[in-house]
Amino acid sequence: MSIHSAVDIITTKRDGGVLSDEAIEWMLNSYVAGTVADEQVSALLMAIFFQGLSARELKRWTDVMIASGERLDLSRLSRPTVDKHSTGGVGDKISLILAPLVAACGAAVPQLSGRGLGHTGGTLDKLESIPGWRATLSNEEAIEQLESVGAVICAAGAGLAPVDRKLYALRDVTGTVESIPLISSSIMSKKIAEGTQALVLDVKVGRGAFIKTLERARELATTMVGLGHSHGVATVAQLTAMNQPLGIAVGNALEVSESVDVLRGAGPEDVRELTLSLARTMLELVGIDVDPATKLDDGTAYEVYCRMIEAQGGDPTAILPIARHHHVVSAPHDGIIQSVDALGVGVAAWRLGAGRARKEDPVSAGAGVKCLVREGDYVVAHQPLFELYADDEEHLQRGMATIENTVTLGDQAAPAEAILIERISI
Repeated sequence: MSIHSAVDIITTKRDGGVLSDEAIEWMLNSYVAGTVADEQVSALLMAIFFQGLSARELKRWTDVMIASGERLDLSRLSRPTVDKHSTGGVGDKISLILAPLVAACGAAVPQLSGRGLGHTGGTLDKLESIPGWRATLSNEEAIEQLESVGAVICAAGAGLAPVDRKLYALRDVTGTVESIPLISSSIMSKKIAEGTQALVLDVKVGRGAFIKTLERARELATTMVGLGHSHGVATVAQLTAMNQPLGIAVGNALEVSESVDVLRGAGPEDVRELTLSLARTMLELVGIDVDPATKLDDGTAYEVYCRMIEAQGGDPTAILPIARHHHVVSAPHDGIIQSVDALGVGVAAWRLGAGRARKEDPVSAGAGVKCLVREGDYVVAHQPLFELYADDEEHLQRGMATIENTVTLGDQAAPAEAILIERISI
């Protein structure tokens, strides 16, 4: 007979107490086994939302999440391993460029990625706009591709931290998604189980980010960096701005096309800048002294990208889909762009068909938004601000209604915003 009681554990945390390692292990393992009910774990999640977890509690919670499934063993690879995780933004196609770029510099990049939900896009949705490309690989296929190509972007297998899938589903319907300890353990349990030696976290902050304030972003980054180090993974976080969209393209195939432009040494400057900043940090963590800019400019990164796509059944030279219904949004009068609201643009792309409200919803490969202006630009009346793309007139109208108020015009120059806000390490 167990000495633990779900009700006692819930009330301990509800009242601000500290849970023992054994209590945390018993609660999560019993939940996986089906002997603790959803409503009891929901109550514990809400208690954690209000009371938090100590560093020791959080480490143990994460340990149990990792131990609930398998761990990838990347030790036989001939290259050092390093990954990147972004907390999600609008137009954030960095992974598509970064994985092959860092691989071109000599590291192995095991990018286990996810799908988009709401206004933030998903890396797998973007790549699935490439004809033939497949997201699902076995562990052995992923490891073989890491050795032969140096980079893989694929779906996280069901065997990695499986308790996280159950906990996330509960968080989603109980209003506890925004708890920093629960976010941190969710992200880091999968990344640690992935087996990478080093990890760079791109924590977005601003209007289009999940975290809106610098204080909260700093807290989340610090918590995740601490978890990484406590589990033997060299971890650094970069706080990056997400007030306006990243780059021009927001949408699945649109972002793939823009990523290819950057991989060929061109593309929007902000996308290139952030990619190189993250790449340099990743390479620093695994001791590789190579300037990644040279690999973008000489075509090496693009060659690795093509090999990565081909290895997963895709055709990197295929013509990508573009939605046939098209609308241009123009400036109502002359002025200086004061703001381009990333959240508004992301929601518009979602309503055009590029995103989903529920995990099971389909997405359009060719829908999305092209942002033709950035903060600080001077525009004249009737100058195009956005191009909208949708598969049908109904989705196009939804996107048009959403994007109306995403740009603010004024007569004063807006201060330039740096992409990289700060770096957090231990």
